[in-house]
Amino acid sequence: MAAPRPPRFDAAAEEVARTAAAAADWPALAAAATPCVACPELAATRQHVVVGDPPRRGRARFALVGEAPGATEDDTGRPFVGKSGQLLDLLLAEAGLDRADAAVLNIVKCRPPGNRTPRTPEVARCSGWLRRQLELLDPPVVVALGLSSAKWFLGPRTKLAEARGRPHDVGGRAVWATYHPSAAIRFGPAGAPRAGLLEDLTSVARSLAP
Repeated sequence: MAAPRPPRFDAAAEEVARTAAAAADWPALAAAATPCVACPELAATRQHVVVGDPPRRGRARFALVGEAPGATEDDTGRPFVGKSGQLLDLLLAEAGLDRADAAVLNIVKCRPPGNRTPRTPEVARCSGWLRRQLELLDPPVVVALGLSSAKWFLGPRTKLAEARGRPHDVGGRAVWATYHPSAAIRFGPAGAPRAGLLEDLTSVARSLAP
């Protein structure tokens, strides 16, 4: 499968893509993304652009890509540090994965008001940042957390139930689509999303084993 193309590539999305492509490394990209105002509504209501975290050591063994920052992430400027992030860390450890080896990213870098789902033009405008992050960090494996992220990689008609459980070759990377930790929280510790997320993370861990 070819690398994903963002939908509705308007002038603002093209400007973001040009700016992101010009970033030579992660610090340059983070500096360029931080003042982004491509999405006026998000820029007006956010506290921070949550650029994402590179791996804490070495090259990214895998990338975790969620939907958009929540309230805690908007407050701190860091991805997956609220309740969803705490559960994600717990399940990563149970699966035998270490967050220190991962890039932690979102398809949209600013919190949508009221935690609503990012709109299609917002996803398109932010796509340049994520695309360049993946180029710079070059993770061989991507874990797409939630339907919005899965659609970014696999296409707008993606159904999570059908996409789960196996890797998809997208632009030379193995993309695993799975539940978002927030779904695991909503359905509780005995719910299918939590069990499915752990199962998928465990499969990712096996795929990365030497």
